[in-house]
Amino acid sequence: QVQVVESGGGLVQAGGSLRLSCVASGSVFNVMGWYRQTPGKQRELVASISTGSITNYVDSVKGRFTISRDGAKNTVYLQMNFLKPEDTGVYYCNVGTPWSGSSGYWGQGTQVTVSE
Repeated sequence: QVQVVESGGGLVQAGGSLRLSCVASGSVFNVMGWYRQTPGKQRELVASISTGSITNYVDSVKGRFTISRDGAKNTVYLQMNFLKPEDTGVYYCNVGTPWSGSSGYWGQGTQVTVSE
């Protein structure tokens, strides 16, 4: 059974930093990524990383966020610097396995709030 657990969200002032962590278990994992959802908007991909450490970022976070992974620990991180109020939302970890298809497995989400 695949389990995905996020941690590291919280409240931070604009310009500050947070680091999100996501630990997956129960399978082998290929692409791992972070999504976020804000009120009134669809869930969007923030960043993803492949088993070969190829990364992908949404334009709005390029230069500020860094995604990384520790394969031995099945853990993916999202280092978020220079946070802006528009980064506020619930951040979800999604992990794919060779058998999961396009949907992957989701964590429960962690709230990130950036104040002015």
